[in-house]
Amino acid sequence: MSVQPAQPLRLAIVIGSVRDGRFGPVVARWFAGHAESHGRFDVDVIDLAGTELPLALPAVPPAMDPEPARPAGLADVSRRLAEADAVVVVTPDYNRSFPASLKALIDWHYTEWRAKPVGFVGYSGASGGLLAIEQLKQVFGELHAHTVRDYVSFPRYYLLFDEDGNLKDPAEPGAAAEAMLDQLDWWGSVLRDARRDRPYATR
Repeated sequence: MSVQPAQPLRLAIVIGSVRDGRFGPVVARWFAGHAESHGRFDVDVIDLAGTELPLALPAVPPAMDPEPARPAGLADVSRRLAEADAVVVVTPDYNRSFPASLKALIDWHYTEWRAKPVGFVGYSGASGGLLAIEQLKQVFGELHAHTVRDYVSFPRYYLLFDEDGNLKDPAEPGAAAEAMLDQLDWWGSVLRDARRDRPYATR
């Protein structure tokens, strides 16, 4: 009996920074290329720049409301996150934490993260985004997401990419990306089947 190839996973890559002059799109473009060449993912890059992300949440938090009243400007992003089987967050660290835009996106959603794998690509001057990544792991755990073990990190990113946005020495980051993508593939496939066959309950 022939084995049918598994359906590709829908991978949402979220660019977390909206700051002027941000480097996030360069890093996201590099990672999206790896995800596309991996062969197991349909890639959707979600850029938060230009997305309506109010910091003030409604009286009933989205986590408590089965049908949260989100701003109209979030409708497209909310749909794409809901359709994703896995998520990768591309983030710098600002003042030893992650951007406010990313926290707002997370807090405006709940079921969109639930029982899905989340990976991270970090970049910053010194830590390579690890300070943000460690905090984000705690946040996503609270939302019943599964954060994978491996990550990609770019300390002093401004020395690692050339003026065209290409890595000067791509071997080590490429291997890290492949390891994380393999983990997202495994967890994403298992959790997609589980959500279909046995809906995840948090209470």
